[in-house]
Amino acid sequence: MSIDNIFHPTNNQRTLFFISLDIIISFSTILLSYLLRFSFDIPVEYMDGMIKMIIILIPIKITIMFVSKIYFIAWRFFGLEEYRRIVIAHFISYLIFTGVVFLSLNIFIPFPRSIIFIDLSLSLFLIGFIRISKRLYLESSISKFQKKMLIIGVNETATHLIKSALRGDIAYHPVALVSNRKDTIGTYLSNIKVYDQRELTDLIKKLEIESVVLTEKVEQKELDYLFTILNLAGVKDIKKTQMFEDDTPALLDISIEDLLARKPKDLDRLSIANFIIGKVVMITGAGGSIGSELSRQVKMFGAKQIILLDNCEYNLYKINEDLKHHNSICVMQDVKNRELLSQTFAQYQPDILIHAAAYKHVPLCEENIKEAIDNNVFGTQNIIDLSIAYGVKKVVLISTDKAVRPTNVMGATKRICEIYAQAVPSYHTEIVAVRFGNVLGSSGSVIPKFTSQIEKGENLTVTHPEITRYFMMIPEACQLVLQAGSIAKGGEIFILDMGKPIKIIDLAKKMIELSRRDIKIEITGLRRGEKLYEELLINEADLKTEYSSILVSQDAPSDYEKLLVKLGKLATANEDFLPLLKDIVPEFNHQRN
Repeated sequence: MSIDNIFHPTNNQRTLFFISLDIIISFSTILLSYLLRFSFDIPVEYMDGMIKMIIILIPIKITIMFVSKIYFIAWRFFGLEEYRRIVIAHFISYLIFTGVVFLSLNIFIPFPRSIIFIDLSLSLFLIGFIRISKRLYLESSISKFQKKMLIIGVNETATHLIKSALRGDIAYHPVALVSNRKDTIGTYLSNIKVYDQRELTDLIKKLEIESVVLTEKVEQKELDYLFTILNLAGVKDIKKTQMFEDDTPALLDISIEDLLARKPKDLDRLSIANFIIGKVVMITGAGGSIGSELSRQVKMFGAKQIILLDNCEYNLYKINEDLKHHNSICVMQDVKNRELLSQTFAQYQPDILIHAAAYKHVPLCEENIKEAIDNNVFGTQNIIDLSIAYGVKKVVLISTDKAVRPTNVMGATKRICEIYAQAVPSYHTEIVAVRFGNVLGSSGSVIPKFTSQIEKGENLTVTHPEITRYFMMIPEACQLVLQAGSIAKGGEIFILDMGKPIKIIDLAKKMIELSRRDIKIEITGLRRGEKLYEELLINEADLKTEYSSILVSQDAPSDYEKLLVKLGKLATANEDFLPLLKDIVPEFNHQRN
């Protein structure tokens, strides 16, 4: 067998090799045990007992180890667990042999019983050492070709990560760990020292660290701080770990979502579950970024039936596949078609309706004003009117921060939706609007746009160096929408706490740092209807609810009859839409950049 075959054997070769090797080792250890016991001068009368021990013990040992599947272990994965199995197999083998000796004592006379303990010790040492030899060889050689890695966090994940690196499964060589826990600082994990995390910058320089891996979850603010510190220290390769069921770690790049994500601290899943469970829930715009996540959340919280309504065939198909057709019905309709919608309401009788269907892209709405009004305003009016007519218990309208003192057509149309939702006589239907800012990664938003530009090697285009936006993760935003719906009594406009607004230029810089590519930022100028700062509040007197992540607006409802007259004029207009929008939304200040 060649050296290459020894270090890269097939399963059959490995089994045959180890069985042969263990027979040789076992023969040698028995001989050596007798030599040690009798100071290398074995009396003739003990030779017969030694031969019988070889004939009886070796087959027992090989059989027990074979049954224990020890011969099917790859060298490179040999560790403490595998050695424990060898120890157990040895003790079983030697107990069986000891029983044979005492049951057939006259056959083995004379037989020194200490030989059993000497041979057990020698066998455990040599058989274990042979198996660990390749791992020692691999660990001493592969580290020369791996990136020097520093691990943040002392936990089970870090242990698995170190083992994986030492086996050569990942191209990293762990040289240090850091921790904030005082009880771990100065200790060792898999022979790697744990340092104080406050020494992070000095360690990176001293140990010439090329990569940093996080093995523990950290809050967004701390992660953002770590990312900045590591970049300043010259470390660009920053990763997090994800553990699979077989305790195999995978390394994932830190994403922009990780750096921006804000987890609401008062998410009340029980309240959401009580709101959704056992209900028939209709979701309009079910295939969009928000609608599809709402569909998944509604399924998770136990809806009896989910009516997925969307006018895009592919989006509708995709979300239904995501839900695995779980109590879901696909309805391919447009919210502008009141007659077809009425048939859908009559057929499915929803308990809850979540209205997420809307045209949301500011520039497109600026170029297609009538279409934006028809879809956003009158599509929403259809949904609300039919919900009241068919006795829907609760309607949740998805709104936007662009509805606050709007400067573009899209924002004005969404503000009209809010006004209508508050003004309409709803009888037994509770209608609520939920307003929030941008969600991370939604279709057509800035993050997917920057990602696409980075992949193409293009400059990142930012419209203004001072422009800011609010951001939240889609799942968290959708759960807060459902939570707001659960506490609504009707007529409210809820505002989700989006934290502090983020400069888009800072977002672009972080995404460039994450990409580790030489890409520039290009300022293109504000687009028509775009404003520098989005707002979430119209009235500073807006009140908090029982949840700090959800505020409720104090806007007084408009006169419904007067509103209907204004909407009638808007519906029949063919041009000059802007004055009509401003008549309904006095704070609308259209920016014609």
